[in-house]
Amino acid sequence: MKKISVILGSKSDLPQVEGGFMLLDDFKIGYELKILSAHRNTAELKRYVKGLERRGIRVVIACAGLSAALPGVVSSYISIPVIGVPLYSKAFKGIDSLLSILQMPKGIPVAAVTVGSSGMINAVLLAATILALSDRKLKARIKRYRGVIKNK
Repeated sequence: MKKISVILGSKSDLPQVEGGFMLLDDFKIGYELKILSAHRNTAELKRYVKGLERRGIRVVIACAGLSAALPGVVSSYISIPVIGVPLYSKAFKGIDSLLSILQMPKGIPVAAVTVGSSGMINAVLLAATILALSDRKLKARIKRYRGVIKNK
């Protein structure tokens, strides 16, 4: 069963986030990937996001660069956790995206992680930790993974 939705603003963002998909597979967490721009596919994005809870999605990871509106737009439509991953861009090295995700207005929460591929890994770990609150086996997989990382 799919529990996480990963939304990208553009297909060109895939190289920055693919490591996260491998980690989701390692954790045996079902996920779906959707590519929808907050600027170019607004109506389709709204339709998709409003159906997530009904379909059993528990956490959204929204990845965006440049203006990085995607995580905030997603959060404005639903009441499940949204984790924003700011993506690297040439102009400002992703700092612009990070600041956009951090500066959400009161009432529209978005968790923010670091920029780029490391941010995607942390987003997956955060999403998995949220899901592990009600899944002992997943919690054990996360502990094993983090133990491996700590020992390196």
